[in-house]
Amino acid sequence: MRKLILATLLVLAPAALLAAETAHLEHADIDLRDQASLQRGAKYFMNYCNGCHSLKYMRYNRLAKDLGIDEIALRQNLLFGDAKPGDLIEKSMTDDDALKWFGVVPPDLTLVTRWRSPDWVYTYLKSFYMDDTRPYGVNNVLFPLVGMPHVLGDLQGRQEPVTVPAADPAAQPIIEGVKLVEEGGLSPKEYDTMVRDITGFLTYAGEPFQLERERLGRYVILFLGFLFILAYLLKKEYWKDVH
Repeated sequence: MRKLILATLLVLAPAALLAAETAHLEHADIDLRDQASLQRGAKYFMNYCNGCHSLKYMRYNRLAKDLGIDEIALRQNLLFGDAKPGDLIEKSMTDDDALKWFGVVPPDLTLVTRWRSPDWVYTYLKSFYMDDTRPYGVNNVLFPLVGMPHVLGDLQGRQEPVTVPAADPAAQPIIEGVKLVEEGGLSPKEYDTMVRDITGFLTYAGEPFQLERERLGRYVILFLGFLFILAYLLKKEYWKDVH
């Protein structure tokens, strides 16, 4: 009986998690061929995200080579402290400080777009709203009770939640989105572009070989098609005298 219950939970748990993901995901529209966007995303990541989050499976010099950043620009704009071009991209904050300030160590983001999806990351960065009950005064539609501050808040501005009444009158209203009530340092269009650049860079970091993989994949498909034709002609030749 216990095994049956466990098996049922294992089957239903993923469905329950999917059902809990009620927020609409905006399309990130990532173009990994847009090198300028990826360069801007790298700059924004290093300036706003790298203090708390690492990219520990990516090296600075690999990033620079792929994104067309020369060594001088790399050293001037992306290397901080005693970091060297061949180093992995580690966060500035120590784990002890992270535990003291946030109560948890912020995750590495190298594979976040493969784990969550680019659309999720893009929507997440646009879904913070004011919540005085939270330690940093913000919450997130996609990640309720989020533990991180909205580091881009001064640029995006202040947002309020958009709610609808719950089916149960005694329950809390359901938050289905956000609305901008006070513009920040960037216009909504400029902020969207910035968030798209960051998401694009993280998408690249999750699979730097993606464009090359797609290019090679086309040749593989063409080769298999050619091989199929040869195999078909060979089959006809072998079977032509079989009645």
